[in-house]
Amino acid sequence: MQNNILFGQFMAKESLLHRLDPRTKLVSLMMIMFGLLRLATLLGFALATVLVLVCVLLSRIPLSVYVKTLKPVWFILTFTLLYNAFFTQGDHVIWSWSVITLTVDGIEAGITVVWRIALMIMLASVLTLTTKPLSLAQGLEKLMSPLSRLRVPVEQVSLMITIAIRFIPTILEEMDRILLAQKARGYDIAAMPLPRRLFAYIPVVVPLFMTTIQRAEQLTLAIEARAYGDGRGRSSYRQLKLAKADYWIGGSAMAIALWMIWGG
Repeated sequence: MQNNILFGQFMAKESLLHRLDPRTKLVSLMMIMFGLLRLATLLGFALATVLVLVCVLLSRIPLSVYVKTLKPVWFILTFTLLYNAFFTQGDHVIWSWSVITLTVDGIEAGITVVWRIALMIMLASVLTLTTKPLSLAQGLEKLMSPLSRLRVPVEQVSLMITIAIRFIPTILEEMDRILLAQKARGYDIAAMPLPRRLFAYIPVVVPLFMTTIQRAEQLTLAIEARAYGDGRGRSSYRQLKLAKADYWIGGSAMAIALWMIWGG
């Protein structure tokens, strides 16, 4: 599992996406994701897939890395596909038994939902793999700064979101370590049948919660020891500055998102 834990990690490369301002990537990602939610045609999905592949090429990170980010969610994707295929009503019935009906419309709905989720996960991976966690926090803080007039603690919220994203691989690594420890004691969950395996994860989740809480307490002490406070008024060594490429990429993302919403 450890080699598949890539979501939330940063990979240093010399690429256009790595050099972009984090605000440009965040806004572009949100616009295109909103456009993905509005896609309804096969042509739209095909062009959106080309767009994601172009982003992958621009990041100079191998496609296999992005494919690995989908492995932890393969069960959810498979369940989503089967649920839509067998429980979506339609005119073209292939097979039916009791309340379960396999239809052509259900298969098409399942494929489009899974396709949409996979594209969104890969786009989110492009953001996290090409943006340092501190830059991501700084970009979020700048984007949410107008909310500070409404007494929203934007510095704390941006730091919390960034730490949550960064802690995903850490928590999964911890889960991998616990599974290996349980396996060394003869408690091999992978060798169990599927129905029993669902309940077998309970002895893994409990120590995982405990270690996660301990890590959170350690992180809190480290932040307090550095006198971070509530984050207000903190200065940054590197100031964010939009370049010409940011305007081009941001404008292109807006145009693509509008096409997805109104023409896809």
